[in-house]
Amino acid sequence: MVFSSIEFLFRFLPIFIIIYCITKEEYRLYVILLGSLFFYAYGEPLYILLMLASIFVNHFIAKKIYLYRYSEKRTGIDKTSTCKLYLLMACLFNFGMLFIFKYLGFFCSIVNQIAGKEVLKVVQLTLPLGISFYTFQIMSYVIDVYRRKYAVKNNLINFATYVSMFPQLIAGPIVNYDEVRKSMKDRRLKPKMVENGVTLFIIGLLYKVLLANKISSLWNDISTIGVYGINTPTAWLGSWAFSFQIYFDFWGYSLMAIGLGKILGFNFPQNFKEPYSAKSATEFWRRWHITLGRWFREYVYIPLGGNRKGPIMLVINTFVVWFLTGLWHGASWNFIIWGLMFFVLLMLEKFIYIDKLENSRYVGRIYMLFLIPFSWTIFNITDLKTLGLYIRKMFFIPLPNAPKLNTFSKMLDLLGKYWWLLLICAFFSTPIPMNLIKKYRDTLMFKILLLLGFWYAVYQMAMGADNPFLYFRF
Repeated sequence: MVFSSIEFLFRFLPIFIIIYCITKEEYRLYVILLGSLFFYAYGEPLYILLMLASIFVNHFIAKKIYLYRYSEKRTGIDKTSTCKLYLLMACLFNFGMLFIFKYLGFFCSIVNQIAGKEVLKVVQLTLPLGISFYTFQIMSYVIDVYRRKYAVKNNLINFATYVSMFPQLIAGPIVNYDEVRKSMKDRRLKPKMVENGVTLFIIGLLYKVLLANKISSLWNDISTIGVYGINTPTAWLGSWAFSFQIYFDFWGYSLMAIGLGKILGFNFPQNFKEPYSAKSATEFWRRWHITLGRWFREYVYIPLGGNRKGPIMLVINTFVVWFLTGLWHGASWNFIIWGLMFFVLLMLEKFIYIDKLENSRYVGRIYMLFLIPFSWTIFNITDLKTLGLYIRKMFFIPLPNAPKLNTFSKMLDLLGKYWWLLLICAFFSTPIPMNLIKKYRDTLMFKILLLLGFWYAVYQMAMGADNPFLYFRF
């Protein structure tokens, strides 16, 4: 069940909101928990057991760590080694489950390739929805308890709600427990937050349905033609189409998640900040999927030493982070290549040319104009042979045994069909639209336009257009 669906908008959400509103304040957290578990079980009836197991196991471990930390203060006896053992248990369980369901088949295929024969049987398991996201949330909780950031006591319901909360369960943003801990106790309906939440939700829905879903048709058309049937400008056109699709798809989902959170009284963290306005890869990753970058910074990069141990360790630590970032997105070589590409770019920028990019008005813009679609091409095409051919096409490198075709006319047909949509996507990827929304969001005209946009998006969904969320597969 996706947010941009008739089923969610007119069945699940109204029923959930009605039950939530008529329930007494002290029991509303239970409504959120049960509603979230139903939401997840509706899409993953079997894997709800995996989530419940993760909740109980990690609550037990976190509670044990907290009790040993508390006893340290009370008795003065150091329990660090015992706490580290429980933390290791949490890592083995959580990342072990993630490895089995997401990476086991990939690992087996690598072993077989190295051996030159089938040493391990490749097992392909269905990837549980949102496992990468809720695994990271759970680990942030356990690690923060280990760091004495907050107490655990007997708050199983709070922890279970934090892990399973349906607005951000499937595709983030990745929320730290500290960001919602106080809100767990306050279940009052706050009219201004509800209004802001509804506004953000509808804006996210419009980005998803009217921009991401529509521009995806351009990439699909180019993919259907095939790499041998397109020329270099068309290849870049397809890459830009996917760049807009993944941005408005994921940003739209994040806005809907943040909006739903506000309706329920939670302030989820911002996940995007006009990333396509960045003038460097470094700045891009301060603006794109902010909560994922924060997780790797707080729980991998800084514990490894960050930049405190000299330039060599900085490079090594950054390499680890970006290898894991690529691998986190999927069990495929193209994701690893994508992550390591950004590692190389970030190191080159840091040590050589970051100042030239950020101090120039145009150089950084031109640099990112080509870097963004190129990076998303590597991210998008999982088959390495096809990826290699597509990149060759992007850079005027002739393809082997390529037939002579009239690719120019196909490019003109695509431009004639999609030029207006590309311009709209380019405009909405700038800060201008959100600045206008902030300025006029309280006016009657804006509310009327928002309402009309909502019903037009509903009409598009009712017409049965393709409507997946790209980040669900991660």
